[in-house]
Amino acid sequence: MAGDLQVVYLRGTKLDVAGRLAAGQHGVVTRRQLLDAGMTSRMVQGRVARKQLLPLHRGVYAVGHAQLRPEGRWLAAVLAAGPGAALSHRSAAALHGIRESDALDVTTTGRAAVRGVVVHRTTRLDAEDLTTRRGVRTTTLERTLVDLAAILPAPKVAKLLRETDRLGKLNATALRAALERGGRAGRQALRAALEQRERHAASLTLSELEDRFLALLDDHDLPRPLTNHPVLGMKVDAVWPEQRLAVELDGWAWHHDRAAFEEDRARSARLARAGWTPVRFTHGQVVERPRQVADTLRTLLAR
Repeated sequence: MAGDLQVVYLRGTKLDVAGRLAAGQHGVVTRRQLLDAGMTSRMVQGRVARKQLLPLHRGVYAVGHAQLRPEGRWLAAVLAAGPGAALSHRSAAALHGIRESDALDVTTTGRAAVRGVVVHRTTRLDAEDLTTRRGVRTTTLERTLVDLAAILPAPKVAKLLRETDRLGKLNATALRAALERGGRAGRQALRAALEQRERHAASLTLSELEDRFLALLDDHDLPRPLTNHPVLGMKVDAVWPEQRLAVELDGWAWHHDRAAFEEDRARSARLARAGWTPVRFTHGQVVERPRQVADTLRTLLAR
């Protein structure tokens, strides 16, 4: 849509530059970008007067029309807050797909105030806590959870963590690291929710772990295998015979001593000698990093 605006509204003028900028920025540009591209302040004001540039925030415009998608509104808020700002809190949660919200939240180490935007100020915003998603600079999913824990009641924090886990987006290790870097507010509620989740995960029986594995396959549109299937006289947890892929699941209670460790490796070696691709997934991988498991399986099945 943004590319069409460049032709319909801007053909034959210097504002074609703005159209090209807007095409890569969800339909929005800043005054600074226009001046850097060669336009004068008078030219910018003229386009504003003719409604070719529509003010969204101070120094931030929509090109051609203001019917922006959420990404455009989010990016405009981040640009208005100045260098170093990032989408955060409720808006970042919506961008990461873990919570719906119409709010506009940004976090910055600066002192910007933006009308219509909730600006959260912080003294620390580490590079590890920042990413770019769909062209919008934003806090990582883990930092977003830390920030939300500071403004949501404890029951909602626990519910949000469960929903993130259900969607297969929770990386508990990265979340703990973000907790250490983040502020103190809400830390206790988030840690309590994490501990509750881990207590539940650690109590999974092997059968329950297998159920979680099959649900993971369904969530990521992967074909279901034969389960507990005999191969070379051994019962293998999950098998795709056509691709000769054999998956074994390592639950806490079944694979914790040296004898079990040695037996597991012997089984894998026997499968490999017979032309199978043996893969082992731990309890922690299935529960905490389902997307990584799914990506690995998709690659192996494609072969």
